[in-house]
This record gives sequence, C-alpha cells and structure tokens, in this order.
Amino acid sequence: MSDWKNAYRSFYYETAAPAEDIVLDPAKTALLVIDIQNTYLEVDDDPVEAERWAPFREHLSKRVIPNTARLIDFCRARGVEVMFARIACLKTDGRDRSLSQKKPGFNYLLLPKDREDSQLVPQLTPDAEDIVVIKTTDSALTGTNLRLILRNMEITDVIVAGIFTDQCVSSTVRSLADESFGVVVVEDCCAAATEELHLNELRSINMIYCHVVQSEDVHEFLQERT
Repeated sequence: MSDWKNAYRSFYYETAAPAEDIVLDPAKTALLVIDIQNTYLEVDDDPVEAERWAPFREHLSKRVIPNTARLIDFCRARGVEVMFARIACLKTDGRDRSLSQKKPGFNYLLLPKDREDSQLVPQLTPDAEDIVVIKTTDSALTGTNLRLILRNMEITDVIVAGIFTDQCVSSTVRSLADESFGVVVVEDCCAAATEELHLNELRSINMIYCHVVQSEDVHEFLQERT
C-alpha cells in the first residue's frame, strides 16, 4: 500500500492524526468514472495549443486511461457497481448547459450527447448493466439524478476516477461529501491540465472531502474477507 494516510496533506491537516483504515463493502460501494471522453484526446488545429496540451494527452493516454481500465476490471471482479458520468448537452445548440460551460475560454463546451467527441473513450466502454449519466454541470450530482440513483441502490461509498481533477472531479467529490457519502479519489486514475494543478487540488480536497489514494490501495480496501 502507499502512504496515503500522510500524503497530500494541506496546511489544514499538517498536524492531524492519521486517518483510520478504510474498509469498503463492495455491495455498498460504487466506482464513478468522470468525463474521460474522446474530446480530450483530440489534437488542436492550432500547433501552439496542440503542443501546449501534448503532455496532458500523453498522461491521459499512457497512465490515466490504462489505470482506470484496470481499476474498472478489479472493481467488477469484487462486485462493485461501476458508473460513468460524461459531460454533454442534451440540445444540439447547448442551451441546456450550465453558465460555466457557456462562458468563453477553456471551460466553454459544446458537446451534443450523440456526437462522437462527447462519447467515453473506447478503452472504457461501459458494460450493458453499467449506469451512465449525462451531466450539464461540473458536478455529477448537481447535473444529474445520480444522487437519487446512489441512494436507491443503498450506496454509501464512492470511488472516484476521471478528469479534470481541479474541475469536474473536485466539484463531484465536494457534492458527494456534502451528501455524506464516503469518498475515495484514486490519484493515478485522475488528471488535471498540469501536474501542478492536479496536486494542488488533491491537497485541497484530501481529508476534508475525501481520502486521496492510489489504485493499489483500493485493492486493499476491497479485499475479500472471510
């Protein structure tokens, strides 16, 4: 296991006692994969922007997606419910998007739900029984009926993977914590535009809204017990 009890501590928790051991009941745990979609692997027509985003695309392709695929397989084998959230709009003109997605700049997104660039990457294709929600906000809870789904299925803990750490992942984690779900964020299955943004956000949310861990730790938390 990693040293997750002492890693990613912000000023608030520098001197706090170590967290208690985490034990996850597979029957009451869900894995939620957020926004790992085709659009984020596309290369910008502008060569300057394409170069600027190249490290992120490489990190997503070589680390986040393969790690997440393995995490999904492991969770399925343990009987954990696998769920996906993807950011998209229900109207082709995007009128149903939240304000943050309509503002100019990077966060401007016009991703009609049936268009290819809004789909989940092929490596993470959901199974027939997997729940997939479409969100028009950063938070997968605020923008969907996921809260109701989790409660109906008697889920108490959510393992979170996806992008971007400092945006939709963080927003979802905070919403889940506010709703009193236990939350585990898998660092090596998440990414922000830069490593600096990624690490800064993990320190901000760790121990307050979630516990930040590695994939290997999840294997321990979900160990079969007799």
